Amino acid sequence: MKSSATPRRQQGAALKTPRKAAAKPPADKPSQRGARSQQTRFSSRLRAWGRHHRSMAWDSFQRLVRYPLGNLLTMLAIAIALVLPAALWLTLDSARLLDAELDESATLTVYLELSTDDAQAQRIEEAVNAEQSVLETQLISAEQGMAEFQESLGLDNALAGLESNPLPISIVVHPSSIEPAAMQQLAATLEAFSGVDEVRLDLAWVERLRNLAELGRRVALALGALFGLGVLLVVGNTIRLSVESRRREIEVVMLIGATHAFVRRPFLYSGAWYGIGGGLLALGLLGVGNHWLSLPVAALAASYGASFSLPQLDVTGSTILLSCSTLLGWLGAWLAVTRHLSSIRPK
Repeated sequence: MKSSATPRRQQGAALKTPRKAAAKPPADKPSQRGARSQQTRFSSRLRAWGRHHRSMAWDSFQRLVRYPLGNLLTMLAIAIALVLPAALWLTLDSARLLDAELDESATLTVYLELSTDDAQAQRIEEAVNAEQSVLETQLISAEQGMAEFQESLGLDNALAGLESNPLPISIVVHPSSIEPAAMQQLAATLEAFSGVDEVRLDLAWVERLRNLAELGRRVALALGALFGLGVLLVVGNTIRLSVESRRREIEVVMLIGATHAFVRRPFLYSGAWYGIGGGLLALGLLGVGNHWLSLPVAALAASYGASFSLPQLDVTGSTILLSCSTLLGWLGAWLAVTRHLSSIRPK
């Protein structure tokens, strides 16, 4: 009886024994379950950004090459819009050169009294030259004045029979400032000198020249702004049609998370290519026009005994023209794409 009870007690004790708790992983070992995150380096993102820009630039260029005739007409319209203000700019540049030459001829003529001899004329010239607003002076004797007068009229020695020379000694004064107010002040100062009979000052042509130069500058600015707006409209309309033709493609890439900057990028490069092409065509048209007009202009100047050549765009001017055309193309594309992206709602 004792021997049979012992196994039963052992079996009951075994049933009452608590189960061991499941082993827990050590706290210092991380769990292997779940997704793993990895941060992208800035240099990698920068390289990817650069690759995408190069890819979009090449892709937009290839799209232009696929339809050469239509895109060439668009660039030609841009070139014509750029040629007119550029030609006016060159005209004003030549006018500025002429203005500089006329500035050198802006002088005052001081006529001395008939009784003034050469020694007194020398002293008066020294006093005039000592003025701060006087750049330089030139003394013209009565004999030199008579010779120049006869030569200008083509009379040769027809006036040689006069008993006395009616022309006085004169001093040609080159002022340091050709502003009308400064020249009038200088004329009033020189008239007060002893031995000075009259100071002759003609400001009418100076005023006309200044007014014409100011008018030309304003016309150039107005035409530049007007034709720049024309370039924006031409590029914007072309890019708008391109956006509409690729509307489904844009909706798809926006559905998978593409940003507006990502969608806008190829169209911006297309606008820049339009601007570059239009600028190059404008430079070509300016060169052809200069070559076509150079001979008649040189012949016309030679008939008046002068030499004149049409100005041309140098490296700086060509760079400015290309930069402006590229910027206008890019800006027109940006305005068109931004406006149409706001109306596109992917479904």
